Amino acid sequence: MKSMSNVDIYTICQELNDSLVGARVDKSFQPTKDTVVMRFHKAGVGRLDLVIQAGKRIHISQYPLTNPQNPPNFPMLLRKRLKGANVVSIKQHNFDRVVEIKMKKEETYTLIVELFAKGNIILLNEANEIILPLKRKHWSDRDISSKKEYLFPQEHGINPITLTIEEFKEIISNGEDEEIVRILAKNGLGSLYAEEIMLVAEITKKANCSNLSGEEIITIFNALKTVFEPLDEKKFSPMIVNNKKEVEKLQEENPDEKYKAKEDVISINIKQYKGFDKESFKSFNEACDEFYSSKVKNEITDIQESAWNKKVNKFSKRLEKQEKTLKNFKKTIEDSQKKGELLFTNYVQIENILNVIKDAREKDYGWKDIGQRLKDAKKSGMEDVQIFESMDPLGNISLKIDEAIIRLDSKKSIPDNAEVYYEKAKKAKRKIKGALIAIENTKHQLAEMEAKKEKAMLNIMVPQKRTKKNLKWYEKLRWFVSTEGILVVCGRDATTNEGVVKKYLEQNDVYLHADIHGAPSVVAKVQSDKLNDNLLKELGEFSAAFSSAWSKNFTSQDVYWVEPEQVSKTPVSGEFVPKGAFIIRGHRNYIRGCKLEISIGLVDYDGEKRIMAGPTDAMKTHTNKFVTIKPGYTKKEKIAKEILSRINEDNKLSLDDVVRVLPSGKCDFI
Repeated sequence: MKSMSNVDIYTICQELNDSLVGARVDKSFQPTKDTVVMRFHKAGVGRLDLVIQAGKRIHISQYPLTNPQNPPNFPMLLRKRLKGANVVSIKQHNFDRVVEIKMKKEETYTLIVELFAKGNIILLNEANEIILPLKRKHWSDRDISSKKEYLFPQEHGINPITLTIEEFKEIISNGEDEEIVRILAKNGLGSLYAEEIMLVAEITKKANCSNLSGEEIITIFNALKTVFEPLDEKKFSPMIVNNKKEVEKLQEENPDEKYKAKEDVISINIKQYKGFDKESFKSFNEACDEFYSSKVKNEITDIQESAWNKKVNKFSKRLEKQEKTLKNFKKTIEDSQKKGELLFTNYVQIENILNVIKDAREKDYGWKDIGQRLKDAKKSGMEDVQIFESMDPLGNISLKIDEAIIRLDSKKSIPDNAEVYYEKAKKAKRKIKGALIAIENTKHQLAEMEAKKEKAMLNIMVPQKRTKKNLKWYEKLRWFVSTEGILVVCGRDATTNEGVVKKYLEQNDVYLHADIHGAPSVVAKVQSDKLNDNLLKELGEFSAAFSSAWSKNFTSQDVYWVEPEQVSKTPVSGEFVPKGAFIIRGHRNYIRGCKLEISIGLVDYDGEKRIMAGPTDAMKTHTNKFVTIKPGYTKKEKIAKEILSRINEDNKLSLDDVVRVLPSGKCDFI
């Protein structure tokens, strides 16, 4: 994966400064070893995910990466220090591959993003001291460790926007006998833009600096200014370019030659990519997101597939070994039975050999001598010993009959030797049954693992692009539709709690609240005289589920309801009513022991499929595909992934959609 150039970083910082300044820091994650995702919220825009990959890239992304179950120390520190901070500025340091992000909370923090070499991400305090780096590094002139002063890397690049002709001439004079294209590249412009400058200047890129005339130096300087003029004027042309089709055409014309396809993301149009296929984007952030996210998808795919292949191959190799063992058992049975039968088929001939050996042993001949005499007899043409092959020092002989080698103990009779082979066949038969059971078990385990791999790859390997949905007003709150078709909504936080009452509580509605500190205001669009036991049960369960009783792991919770006129924001003299809270005056009608459980599913409502979290009875009325959860011990993200895999019809939902409707706190399935 290509690293962002100085030019890329200049462009991206211009856009990030416009889009993120004033945004509030929300959460931080570390999906991979070198990648940190910072989530921001900006008024009027909503969620913005900034992906930072040390040494590679920085841009806003619509492709959320899978976050680890146990976050590392670095993102946890970012959450602790930066959550709630506001972005003050984002800038490139000296046209180098270093980005400074300033954020203000009680104090001002600076996040340094180093995009050169292997890169780093470093959090600094107001005194420019390192709070924590993503990676600790040490050089002779720089120490990237906690509590050390942060020093920027030595400047070695040029800023083409502010560069003067005098500064340029000095750079050329210092180049001596080096090629001009190398000098430009080494001074922060990189090979791509160094070659582009020489292409525009129409001077050979291999010209030595010392051989350039004054006129040529001015021509190259003017070409440099022409190439980077769009940066100075902020007239960017974000695009992804590739020459894949051209390469395929060349390959067809010259199949013996090897051609390499090139793909790149750029912010200004350049001559070198003339003839390349181009895909334009509204912003450089969007172009980078599509370019880098496609590369990341492939990397994630390869890593995940490799990991799962190891698990699958474990069972494949076991199955292969077991099937080979079964084959050997069958061969052993066949060979052993055949050898036992051959002993009886050639009984007389074998018995003559055994008698010769017996007589020789009685005359005190050694096994070696007997074996040699039998070999000599075979050479002389004696018919009975033509099947003899060899004899070992223990008196065991080898016979070759019908191409089969049969080993016998010459001290035993033919029936006893045959019994050895028959017993061997019986033993192998007994083992076949166990081998077949083992093979079936392994096949089942292999099929299960392949199914798990397929499911995991679908969920993990390709991050789905997050698209902003046009939510109905009630979808921005918590909501459900009762068995009888009554819409019920409640607040998600203090701000929406305030809005639920002020905007949506009308005279003919009912107000509900769980009888516990930390519960939302619930509005049911129904008159109180229309309430019945089943509806009250559903309203109570909904109100209880989204209260703090869930995170406290309660199994039930009391809920009360009142008329709209009983709900007031006016406190008694001397009292204060915080944001999202209300004063209830008069009699409260209680719904006792409301069960804490909630069901999540896709329902047809208001002309469209929507994800809904509501009481189980209500869910059963609107869909037959849902899951039910209760307070538990599993993290929301893990539960959400499983819910998504169970209810995601036609791939309409994202993980964020599911997380958004879950109660606050850990959960378990019922």
